[in-house]
This record gives sequence, C-alpha cells and structure tokens, in this order.
Amino acid sequence: MPLIDHLLAIGPIRKAIWRLWYPYLTRRLSAGEEVLFLNYAFAESPPSNLPLTPADEPNRACLQLYHHVATQADLRGRKVLEVSCGHGGGASYLARTLHPQSYTGLDLNPAGIAFCQSRHHVDGLTFVQGDAQNLPFAANTFDVVLNVEASHCYPDFPRFLAEAARVLRPGGFFLYADFRFTEGIAAWEQALADAPLKILRTRVINPEVLRGLEKNSSRSLTLIVRHLPQCLHALGRDFAGVEGSRIHTAVKTGELSYRSYCLQKPGA
Repeated sequence: MPLIDHLLAIGPIRKAIWRLWYPYLTRRLSAGEEVLFLNYAFAESPPSNLPLTPADEPNRACLQLYHHVATQADLRGRKVLEVSCGHGGGASYLARTLHPQSYTGLDLNPAGIAFCQSRHHVDGLTFVQGDAQNLPFAANTFDVVLNVEASHCYPDFPRFLAEAARVLRPGGFFLYADFRFTEGIAAWEQALADAPLKILRTRVINPEVLRGLEKNSSRSLTLIVRHLPQCLHALGRDFAGVEGSRIHTAVKTGELSYRSYCLQKPGA
C-alpha cells in the first residue's frame, strides 16, 4: 500500500493533508481556466439525455452525478445545504435547475469558497467556509443535506453523519454519494447503519462512474499536464481517475465500491 494511504488512515494527518491539497489544487487549476468540478462522473447506458445548456454541456459527466444524487428527493422550494461543495459547479447547476428555496454550499477550502463566491451568481445560492464535522448551523435548519464524493476525506465519518442529522429538520433528506476501498466498506456500512438517519435507497454505481471517468479521462489528463508540476502528475492522475490509474482500475474491478444513498431523518 502506498505511503499516502497509510498517512490518510490517520485522522489528524488526513485532515492536514486535505487542508493543503485542495487550496493548492484550486490555485493551480484556476490559473487561466475554469475547473468547476473536482468529483468523478456518471454516465448511464443508454445515455440519459439530460438536457443541458451549452455552457453546462462540457461538464455533462460530472453534472450527471450531481443530478443522480440530488433527484432522489424533490428540492423544489426547500432549504438545501451541500457539504463539501468544491468549486461550486454542482451547487450552481442544482440551484438553477431544481429550484430550491435556498442553496448553501459549504467547504473547508477557503480558496475554493473564494472561487465560488466570485464565479457563481445565482439567486438563493450562497457559499460559506466551514468544517463538515462541525457544521456552523443551528439544529433543524435544512430540508436537504447533500454530500457528493467527499466523506472519504473526513477523519471522523460518524461525526459528520451526526452533524448532517443535527442540521436537518425532522423528515429531511440526506442525499449522498461516495466510495470506499474493500477494506473500508464494513466500517462505512456500520457507520451509516448507526447514524440517526433511515436508509431509504442505496445503489452501487460503479458501471456509471466508470463510464463517466472514461469520458472525462482525456480532459483530466490535459489539465494535469498543463497545471501540475511533473512530480505531481502521478498523484494527479490517480486523484482524477484517468484511464489506467489506480482509481480507474479499482472502480473497474470492484476493489472500490462507489454508491449513492438516500437517507431520511425520522419524524415530520
């Protein structure tokens, strides 16, 4: 197992690494071009033909992952919180197309939040800097909490689930997608089972994510070569899941399980 994997197994070191990596990535990727998504992607077969504007079309595969996760509940007229919103591409798309009352994007990365605030101007959409494990909101604030491909970075996943449940109103929905390698699946499943949330639906989406990665592979590789120093190219390829990378292979073989979930807070 690579050294980075051993380090990421240690909670405080994991958090410190991500605190450095994501601001660095934001600064490098925002130099001269816009990278609105840091997540993997989703492509069904046959294609879903999700209608997109010309401006959104280049990010189709990443947007389809957000659409898949978010449409597990009706966002119309609801107060939505996205935890770990990255560069805000998904937040902007959902705020524009699914018509929530309000949409708040939160991320630990201050450079990412600054980018979101300068780039995405949509009615009802706001961005705040904050910690997924200590959400800066009162209890029972939101109707929906969304989290896309971020929780594997959190040192204390059960605490995050408790925080998501705390800020949800009774009857509110937690819409979620992420992955774990084989050795982490049992703990992942146990944490979800123990959370103060009821699992309504779950789906393994490896085939759709694999197709999405392959659709984005050439573009991701171009960004890596253009914006990262050569010493970080291997890490960048793995982080982006380009074809032939460890992540791509793990999704393909099932060593990595990528799943989507819809959970609900009891009560109404």
